[in-house]
Amino acid sequence: MIRWPMPPPMTAALAQARLAAAAGEVPVGAVVTRGNSIIAAAHNSPRAACDPTAHAEMLAIRQAAETLGQSRLGDCDLYVTLEPCSMCAGAISHARIARLYYAADDPKGGAVENGPRLFGRAECLHRPEIYPGIGATEAAAILRMFFSERR
Repeated sequence: MIRWPMPPPMTAALAQARLAAAAGEVPVGAVVTRGNSIIAAAHNSPRAACDPTAHAEMLAIRQAAETLGQSRLGDCDLYVTLEPCSMCAGAISHARIARLYYAADDPKGGAVENGPRLFGRAECLHRPEIYPGIGATEAAAILRMFFSERR
């Protein structure tokens, strides 16, 4: 098996996941890129923010939209360490994200390759290109360690 180098945006998303874990949040990180530049980076923080929508993807998309001054991010890509849930997949579609790169699958809460498979539904208005599994080993290890420490 050929092992390619980790793309810098996924490395940054994994760093965000580690920040989330250190803060006691479920360790998920996300970054939005435009061209070769990271324009937004965030990690899960629903507990700290007292906001159930404060998932890494949601926060990164909001930050990118504010940075660019527009709600549609059609020339942007999203890198996230865990398969997005239904809420986040909906936001990705509404923001018109061009490409979604995610690390670990989420059989319980994912909505891209698992669960409702939102982007495959006829009702979905926009479907990003999807690239799963990039950094999956590292992301899964961070999640396993986080949850093993809490059991």
